[in-house]
Amino acid sequence: MIKAEILEVVTEIACDQFGVMPDKISLLTRYKDLGADSLDWVELHMQFEDEFEIVITDKEIDDVVTVKDSVDLISKLIFRKLEV
Repeated sequence: MIKAEILEVVTEIACDQFGVMPDKISLLTRYKDLGADSLDWVELHMQFEDEFEIVITDKEIDDVVTVKDSVDLISKLIFRKLEV
């Protein structure tokens, strides 16, 4: 899966989670600007884990601020999973 495909899925999930249109989300979009609270944050990452069949640790979640951070992390975790 390439980063463009990951971005498409991340955008779709974020749109559903925060009730925004896709044109409001870019790689530079910060989740807090979408109104993310702590419960939203947990639900969002659970959806990422389910959709991409990955496990995101608490430490990894702490480093995610923007949509780009999510795309990069998911890409890394998918690649890591393929190496095993």
